[in-house]
Amino acid sequence: MQAAQARLEDVKERFPDLSYADLYTYAGVIAVESLGGPKIAYRSGRVDSMDPKEVTPDGRLPAADKGESGTTRDQLREIFGRMGFDDQAIVALSGAHIIGECHAVASGYIGRTVTPNVFDNAYFALLVNVKWEPNTLPSGKLQYKDPSGALTVQPSDIALIQDPKFKEWVDIYANDQDRFFADFAKYFAVLLELGCEKDDLV
Repeated sequence: MQAAQARLEDVKERFPDLSYADLYTYAGVIAVESLGGPKIAYRSGRVDSMDPKEVTPDGRLPAADKGESGTTRDQLREIFGRMGFDDQAIVALSGAHIIGECHAVASGYIGRTVTPNVFDNAYFALLVNVKWEPNTLPSGKLQYKDPSGALTVQPSDIALIQDPKFKEWVDIYANDQDRFFADFAKYFAVLLELGCEKDDLV
């Protein structure tokens, strides 16, 4: 995250009136599109503030592992549910795990899910078609690896195929990339506007 923030400082210097909140969220939208993903509706107008009354507090995203599979699934529904998202939205938004990598210094997890630089529905296809094996890291964190050891997913990913209601949507998206793209774009646009005063967005 810090590396990405540092690379965006040049943009901030060129457009000083642009808030960091808009800069970072718009960068995410462009990243998804530039990696082959869907075009996402976007509006600017977010503010930078340390006042809790004006911004969403930290610590509101789910952890990768809550110790037991049932607890991990419960926290996905609890955290996303308080944001107004149902099971379908939870699974669709989890599709973003297709890109990027985990780094021990940042999270204690190591490795890449599928394709660090391509946004598609392969995340779902691999979830259902690969035999994932538990893999406890030197950090003590549990993740899962494929038989080759090249790919990795977290307990919160495995939770999506252990829960029948989640898995229904995993199967749908594994077989229909257009449906995944449409749903991801819809829910991600909503996610980016949570906590914003709608009248201030343009």
